[in-house]
Amino acid sequence: MSTHYPQAVRIVEVGARDGLQNELSVTTQDKVALIHALAQAGIKNIEAGAFVSPKWVPQMADSLEVIKALKLPKDVEISALTPNLKGAELALDAGVQEFAIFTAASEAFTQKNINCTIAESIARFEPVMTLAKANDIRVRGYVSCVVGCPYQGQVEPEQVLAVCKQLLALGCYEISLGDTIGVGTPNKVRALLELLLQHIPADKLAVHFHDTYGQAIANIHTALSMGIATIDSAVAGLGGCPYAKGASGNVATEDVIYLLEGLGISTGIDLERLAEAGWTICAALNKQPVSKVSLALRSQCSHK
Repeated sequence: MSTHYPQAVRIVEVGARDGLQNELSVTTQDKVALIHALAQAGIKNIEAGAFVSPKWVPQMADSLEVIKALKLPKDVEISALTPNLKGAELALDAGVQEFAIFTAASEAFTQKNINCTIAESIARFEPVMTLAKANDIRVRGYVSCVVGCPYQGQVEPEQVLAVCKQLLALGCYEISLGDTIGVGTPNKVRALLELLLQHIPADKLAVHFHDTYGQAIANIHTALSMGIATIDSAVAGLGGCPYAKGASGNVATEDVIYLLEGLGISTGIDLERLAEAGWTICAALNKQPVSKVSLALRSQCSHK
């Protein structure tokens, strides 16, 4: 089975955005320091902020300030969430290399979250795509609730496929499949990917698992075995799940790197430096990392 694993995996680090927007606020300096530390650990793709209404997501209100303060090597790419044209224009002004847009595979979730249908949510992205194309900016599409939805329950793979096709037709170079409430299990993930891979090349798909029920690493292993080579994760497991109080949110980047190293898959990321970046931001948040690997590394250090 190992012959099916990708030789190298691209990590999209979402801790500075998807992670921190679900945590207590930290200072702009803390965010800048986190992104610099992630880059120094070898991470090349970092989602650094979100150009959304500060009324709805106050933790991301300083995204422009954060991104403008960054001094990163040329091979590190910064992306930001740009749900509308105004957000995309701000992101462009900040100098990001990639826009990210989002919808869901569940009509109920889309209605509750952004008060419109899936089709309407996708139509809203057209001006963002036009701006991106004119400025040679890549656009990544996120699809939430690819396995289950907090309002409608199970989500059928056919529905996910339909939404992915629409985003690709719009011009997204890659679709990130989000298990937003973390209910996925390896068999469900396999069934979903078996259908999607009949219609979409593996290099256009990424996986974004939340660890609410502790299944994220098992689900990532399944995706890797099916040829998926891009994984979204958050340093220290930042970000709670808004639908399950006290539950963990994003899978921890440290845990993903440990899995990949164990499988002999190249990432170019220094695990110890990554764990240090996680400890520093967690100190600012006054919390422990959720990452099992990070906690194990810290325990080893204290015993030396």
